[in-house]
Amino acid sequence: MTHPTLSRRNLLCLTAAASSLTALGMPFGARAAGLTVAGLKAAGTLRVGCEAAYVPFTYRNDKGEIVGYDVDLAQLVWAAHGIKPEFVDTAWAGVIPSLYAKKFDLVMSCMSYTAERVKRVAFSIPYAEASQALLIRAGDTDKIKSVEDLNGKIIGIKLGSPGEVLHKKLAEQKKLTYKEVRIFDDHPAAYIALGQSKVDAVFNTVPTLAIVLKDAPGKYALVRGIGADNWAGIAGRQEDTDLIRHVDETLTALKADGRLAQLQEKWFGFKMVLADKIPTFEA
Repeated sequence: MTHPTLSRRNLLCLTAAASSLTALGMPFGARAAGLTVAGLKAAGTLRVGCEAAYVPFTYRNDKGEIVGYDVDLAQLVWAAHGIKPEFVDTAWAGVIPSLYAKKFDLVMSCMSYTAERVKRVAFSIPYAEASQALLIRAGDTDKIKSVEDLNGKIIGIKLGSPGEVLHKKLAEQKKLTYKEVRIFDDHPAAYIALGQSKVDAVFNTVPTLAIVLKDAPGKYALVRGIGADNWAGIAGRQEDTDLIRHVDETLTALKADGRLAQLQEKWFGFKMVLADKIPTFEA
């Protein structure tokens, strides 16, 4: 199976998300009655917001259908209750306002935990890795072995991604001076620039970059351990505690019986190491 062009974003513009909620008539702190599993069973469907261009989490196949790790997982979480997950392709930068506008009921597509997001949505326990790594050219493995080696280099960042925050944090912590920071609208454009030697490294998550390596064998290499470990969760509205409770219980069971690991092997080619709890963030 050939994968469509990769794209990604990952980090929301959270200030905009907050103001958007107010604009929608739901200021922070206002909580409506939450959805329940029983209510979803009666309805028969559950709408899931995603970015359908993030291989292999959620993307469109040759038939235009949304497929991927998240789609298979959603089937395991809900199908046993007779609930059909329906994935809704949406602009990632507005995914939290769209969640609260009730355009869908949950968000998947590898939403990573951040200090701001955990204040705004109800997260499940981790279901996927989301730690950052560097994609470099295979011929540069002797030149870029750690973040310290980015000093004087040109780095590629996707607008609105976690890398946009991390590269600034690393520069401050490690006293780095990048030669240039190039911002791209999507990750595929950054990968092309890397292959053309227009940038020296691209930031993105480990699972996504693993697929880039798989699809272009011998062209790129990965530098891991560039930031703190992180994971992704399934996100709901803060009032929808019954949905998140069900997701947590099901994820725990899927981890215990090995089915979650099987899905990871199918879509990523390796078993992920997942935390059992949502990470905490400094105040």
